[in-house]
Amino acid sequence: MKYITLLIAVCLGFLSVNAQSSKVKKPKFKVIAFYTGKNDKAHVSYVHEANKWFPQMAEKYNFSYDSTSNWTNMNAAFLSKYQVVLFLDTRPEDAAQRTAFEAYVKKGGAWMGFHFAAFALKDSAYPDNWDWYHNEFLGSGGYGSNTWRPTSAILSVEDKKHPAVKGVPQTFKASPNEWYRWSNDLRKNPDIKILVAIDSTSFPLGTGPKAHEIWHEGYYPVVWTNKKYKMIYVNMGHNDIDYEHAPYNKELSYTFDNEFQNRMIVSSLMWLGTK
Repeated sequence: MKYITLLIAVCLGFLSVNAQSSKVKKPKFKVIAFYTGKNDKAHVSYVHEANKWFPQMAEKYNFSYDSTSNWTNMNAAFLSKYQVVLFLDTRPEDAAQRTAFEAYVKKGGAWMGFHFAAFALKDSAYPDNWDWYHNEFLGSGGYGSNTWRPTSAILSVEDKKHPAVKGVPQTFKASPNEWYRWSNDLRKNPDIKILVAIDSTSFPLGTGPKAHEIWHEGYYPVVWTNKKYKMIYVNMGHNDIDYEHAPYNKELSYTFDNEFQNRMIVSSLMWLGTK
């Protein structure tokens, strides 16, 4: 009888420990990342890097991370399983997918987009044909120009009180990136809160060879949020690639090889994923 009692006690203790363990392992929130991963070696390199880095962060900070290149998953039933959607490199092109995404964020779903996810240019493979997304949601409008070659930049935190930049110094050096300029001036949009911009000490920014690929002055936001939505856009997401020399397409830099930039991305994601 004593042995039976002891066995029952051990089993109950085992079940209790398992129950507590299950509670601890339950993710704080769930993230789904959409990507295409086909255009531009620099973007493909970034996507591969992201799909290795985010699962590591998910384990460390107790959220779940899934990724998919199947954009037909951009529908209400699928999105309802997740609290945060990421666009790693592109955007949905199908009208039904766009409608589903807009409905998702208008109902309180969170979003983080990187680099090319905001790109729109007339007569390109990614035309300026989604007014709500580019002009209202992002606020940036179409693509204006970019720096070249990809280089690091000194960035300035514009709003130290925002949770997305918690623990990030006032200025920090970013990973090499192709920096974008937009058609709209985000400073004039009352719904947009600029969180990080290129610091003036970065100029001249870019190495060319074309003169217009080198910026010498100006104001360039690189991280911002729209106060009407739970969203953050991050301009980073273009690794430096050696296109000119053999062995071709060699990776020269990595987006997530940067302590403060990583801290900002994690803080942004934790803010988006928690109520």
